[in-house]
Amino acid sequence: MGVIEAPQWLVPAFVRSAKAIGANAPIEQIETVGEGLVASWSSPDRFHHAIKHLVDVLASIDQLAEETHDPDVVRIAGWYHGAEFCSNARASYGHRGGEDPQAGALRAARELPEIGVPQETADRVAALVSQIHRHSASTVDVDAQALSDADLATLACEPQKYAAYRKNIRAEYAHIPVEDYLEARLAILNKLVARSRIFCSPMAALWEEPARENITAELARLTAELEEYEATAVDPDAAEVGSSAAGTPPRRELSPEGPDDADSSSTLGRAPRFGSRS
Repeated sequence: MGVIEAPQWLVPAFVRSAKAIGANAPIEQIETVGEGLVASWSSPDRFHHAIKHLVDVLASIDQLAEETHDPDVVRIAGWYHGAEFCSNARASYGHRGGEDPQAGALRAARELPEIGVPQETADRVAALVSQIHRHSASTVDVDAQALSDADLATLACEPQKYAAYRKNIRAEYAHIPVEDYLEARLAILNKLVARSRIFCSPMAALWEEPARENITAELARLTAELEEYEATAVDPDAAEVGSSAAGTPPRRELSPEGPDDADSSSTLGRAPRFGSRS
């Protein structure tokens, strides 16, 4: 199970940020919205894209807050960017797996006015969330840049934490056959590392080098694992034993798109969205 208990300060933090952007409903009503978001982030199919990721994104936004025009708008966008999530095979092979920022944006535009946030501000939150869809934040939108960078910040964590991140991403897609997963993840990471810059905002520039080191190390690991898997598959007896033991389903051709893992100039996710993002 990927569920961990939400820290006690989390819902009060949502209330503070919501009030800061104009929410004027009774505190109990604002808390209910925050609790609903916590419940969404706590769904049992989440391992990486779970409460800890939300907490990490909020902490990263705090680090970048000096660069933003309205840090509380960015914080609330952080709450909604991954509130909607699905990793089942149907969604994954249909290039709709993982966080669904478009659905999150619609949810923000619907829920925030209900607690008194001005519609214009709610629409601004939704617009920021939508830009996470391809991590292609506008070059003139510092708030969108901060949100995108905060979401990708896990890529720059220390190696031990990155190893845990890799395992948690795989756990979210444990139902995907090994070869399909490896090829998809390799495609995503190769596109990501090919970008001229992974992070957009000036203060996040310090994350660039460690992120590239982590990604490069993972690419080497995945490449070796895929080569080993393919070499084993050449032996019909080994393949038959492995397939029956693991219950591997027939391999299907993966859809070549991963909408939240692309920048404005190239598609990052020419495969299901298996977690190139943080």
